[in-house]
Amino acid sequence: MKSTLPDGAVKAIVYGMHGMPFDVLGVHDCEGGQVLRTFQPFAANVELVNGGELKRLERTHKDGLFELMVSGLDKSSYRLRMTGLEGHVWELHDPYSFPLQITDFDRYLFGEGTHYRTYEKMGAHPMSVDGVEGVHFAVWAPNAIRVSVIGAFNRWDGRHHPMQNRGESGIWEIFIPEMKTGDLYKFEVKGHNDFLAQKSDPYAFCSELRPRTASVVWDYNSYKWNDAAWMEKRKNTDWMKKPISVYEVHLGSWRRVPDQGNRWLTYRELADTLLPHVKKLGFTHIEIMPLSEHPFDGSWGYQTIGYYSITSRYGTPDDFKYFVDRCHQEGIGVILDWVPAHFPKDGHGLAYFDGSHLYEHADPRKGEHRDWGTLIFNFGRNEVRAFLLSNAVFLMDVYHIDGLRVDAVASMLYLDYSRNPGEWIPNKYGGREDLDAVEFLKKFNELVYGNYPGILTFAEESTAWPKVSRPVYDGGLGFGLKWNMGWMHDTLQYIEKDPIHRRYHHNSLTFSMIYAFNENFILPFSHDEVVHGKGSMLDKMPGDLWQKFANLRLLLAYMYAHPGKKLLFMGVELGQWSEWNYAESMDWHLLQYDSHRKLQDFMGALNRAYTAHSPLHEIDFSWEGFEWIDLHDHDNSILSFMRKNEKGEAVLCVFNFTPVVRSEYRLGVPAAGEYELVLNSDLIEFGGSDVGCVTTLVSEPKKWHNHDDSVRFPLPPLAAIFLRQRAKKSPAELPEKKETVAPGSPPSAKPTPTVGEG
Repeated sequence: MKSTLPDGAVKAIVYGMHGMPFDVLGVHDCEGGQVLRTFQPFAANVELVNGGELKRLERTHKDGLFELMVSGLDKSSYRLRMTGLEGHVWELHDPYSFPLQITDFDRYLFGEGTHYRTYEKMGAHPMSVDGVEGVHFAVWAPNAIRVSVIGAFNRWDGRHHPMQNRGESGIWEIFIPEMKTGDLYKFEVKGHNDFLAQKSDPYAFCSELRPRTASVVWDYNSYKWNDAAWMEKRKNTDWMKKPISVYEVHLGSWRRVPDQGNRWLTYRELADTLLPHVKKLGFTHIEIMPLSEHPFDGSWGYQTIGYYSITSRYGTPDDFKYFVDRCHQEGIGVILDWVPAHFPKDGHGLAYFDGSHLYEHADPRKGEHRDWGTLIFNFGRNEVRAFLLSNAVFLMDVYHIDGLRVDAVASMLYLDYSRNPGEWIPNKYGGREDLDAVEFLKKFNELVYGNYPGILTFAEESTAWPKVSRPVYDGGLGFGLKWNMGWMHDTLQYIEKDPIHRRYHHNSLTFSMIYAFNENFILPFSHDEVVHGKGSMLDKMPGDLWQKFANLRLLLAYMYAHPGKKLLFMGVELGQWSEWNYAESMDWHLLQYDSHRKLQDFMGALNRAYTAHSPLHEIDFSWEGFEWIDLHDHDNSILSFMRKNEKGEAVLCVFNFTPVVRSEYRLGVPAAGEYELVLNSDLIEFGGSDVGCVTTLVSEPKKWHNHDDSVRFPLPPLAAIFLRQRAKKSPAELPEKKETVAPGSPPSAKPTPTVGEG
């Protein structure tokens, strides 16, 4: 029997070149009734199953095209029964009998770049169509000749299940009955110039573990959340006035199981181990290095392939939801690293997706990061913006993520980033700014802040770009917070110096206050500071063993007193000696030693003090929350200031950056009264010397530092002291004076005058 199709259409189907298969396959009206066509290259015979009746289709092409003349056939009720070349029999619904699902409105918004929930339409969605269970697939490949869904169900043969091209939108779609959650699939893309590739789904909601690269059908709506109380509270939280203390973590190296092949912990195991650790230490948030699926462990997740796939390294998408759910139930926010700047060149990913430069720029002067060997998104393309913006919405909607830290923002803002003259293309005004990326970042922040009250966005941005954390309506990029990379650099450079030389570099500490309120800053000591030969945080510290720990406690206390929110990378609380290694666990065995265990205790005490005392966090972004006491004592390498809250309550913060004990150090204070100890990094319980420990100071009416009143007290070596200002009491209410031992004196030494006496 000869096919009723023209020869060109027959060849396009059997050779896998047809871009409109719904026009020829399935049931179609013809002269004299209807014709049923199906392409089954692995079938010897094909039969129509319609009710209890079987009708055999005729082979009209040797490679597997079958046809049957019928009449009055209900497109939603028939099935096809195939007998394979090996004699086995299988039966299924015809994919080309089901209606297309992508609406004209969806296609319009997608093409306009304003469809901010494209994930609801693109990718693989388990659903029921006309009462039949299956999976709907959609993908964007506007320059392809043919796109097919492939998997074990069709022997990974792209001639099967070609998708329908939806015209100018560039979207291809098909509903495949009988497919289900957990099935593996890819898209086979046939392009021009003999391009043929098997691609992972850009919108896949689950992916295989590397080195395998297939996408996995997943129902992202199946998990039942239990965090309604957190989500409601989040809506009404002004985080700018709240404590934000972030524990940055790489899940694959936080803790491993040595006796089980050094395997990673699963998301559910991390809920039982990481979460209690973070809660015990008093952190308010966990920031997780990128969890989007990535092929190379050594990229730490920063070279993403599956933007919508939470990595399968540690479990399923629902397992990760369980982790987030548990965090929220314990009052811990979850921040994800997000990488919309660039993506790797791996053949199964976004690169050259449909035989053209689709997601990336064609010109390498705009489209390639040579330092990283990655490709740059074309932010000027509507569909690319929709892909990335929808991804941010997806993470908020589907995973209840509380914030996104946007990586490598500087690389997005500048066309000449890490490029020599002649290696970049100026913008339309002749400048170096990437105008499309700027607009993308603004839209990203408007979108998430406009739809998710109480969330946070963070910019990892290291340049002087203005107003990164200012609203878009005020000419800013709209981020909630910006990483203060300058503060991090200057502070580390200072603390790494031998204390004898610090007096000559005092401005490294004071300089940050010149620009501290230009942005909403978060102060980071991130993973970047403990890799590539930089050493661990503890190992950076100068001096002998005791001084190293004292310096680290001092550094952390200074960080928590300085205006700005806080971020610390995992391991600092253990006092790791070794650099971070993504392939190994943290050095948990160090906690058997007192010095390391006491450092962890100090970290918990520091977070609790920071959280409990609002002057330390309530006004982080204005001079109203900060007042210098003495910034000029460079000879002694001592720094002192007040942190204040909206009620005018204050915490006095004093830092001695030398190992010299200052037995009677005097500071002016803006208000007379008592000053009660909040934190002393030199306490013996933290591994300190306990020199001259005091719990309460009483001011004296003695002018000092331009104030009418002052306090005098012993200042321990390499230490930080926080003192809470109390309201002034009458003499009858003042505490009974206690004697203290002079710092450095033996126990039998004559007591010094009580602290606070003239």
